[in-house]
Amino acid sequence: MRPFILSKSQVLRRREFLTQVTAVAGGILLVACGGTAATESASSGPSEQGNPAKGFQLPPLGYAYNALEPYIDAQTMQLHHDKHHATYVKNLNDALKNHPFASLPIEEVLRRINELPENIRTAVRNNGGGHANHSMFWRIMKPKGGGEPAGELASAIKANFGSFASFKEAFNTTGSKVFGSGWVWLVSDKSGKLQITSAANQDSPLLNGLYPVMGNDVWEHAYYLKHQNRRADYLNAWWNVTNWDEIAKRYGQAKNI
Repeated sequence: MRPFILSKSQVLRRREFLTQVTAVAGGILLVACGGTAATESASSGPSEQGNPAKGFQLPPLGYAYNALEPYIDAQTMQLHHDKHHATYVKNLNDALKNHPFASLPIEEVLRRINELPENIRTAVRNNGGGHANHSMFWRIMKPKGGGEPAGELASAIKANFGSFASFKEAFNTTGSKVFGSGWVWLVSDKSGKLQITSAANQDSPLLNGLYPVMGNDVWEHAYYLKHQNRRADYLNAWWNVTNWDEIAKRYGQAKNI
């Protein structure tokens, strides 16, 4: 029997086929494990500062899409991070293309929003706010989070709101009253005093000289797939994924602005 010998072209096609199969299998395994390409490939922390060559970058989520279940579902996290946040970053880069502000930290851009030309100011306000807000949002949540803050942040919450329970109730009430799309915030003013505020759309507290210590996104895309129109259920569930270590770190930063 003559041996079966592949031609050179057949060998090349076979190699190409095996490469494609390997790539597809790797993608299936990543999804099955609840992973995210942004998480797996990240080698550094989130970039909220522009880069003259690349512009602002979508920061990695930092954990698997399904890591916050059952409180926030995997599909919501994937769409929220990979689609909504990515769109804010793209639009922000488009608005600031060839502008000196493109190399500044997004916080500084928002604080100096009135220095921008009027024809791009609204786009930067909306999309720059969306980028800053979400970059914070991913970090102030974590798997197996929740509980209560400790240390200076706990003392400040008690001093300003009477107790953590009172603070939590006021925060949820403010979030439930946001009409349409927006955020509920715990902010610090220049004197270090904490207060609960809300804002429409993607407006950042930075626009008003306030520092966002923590905030919850109450746009419907943050909760509708799981909770439908029951925003109150989402607000209550969210406390199970809060990352108080990161929030306490932000409170420390707020005192230095």
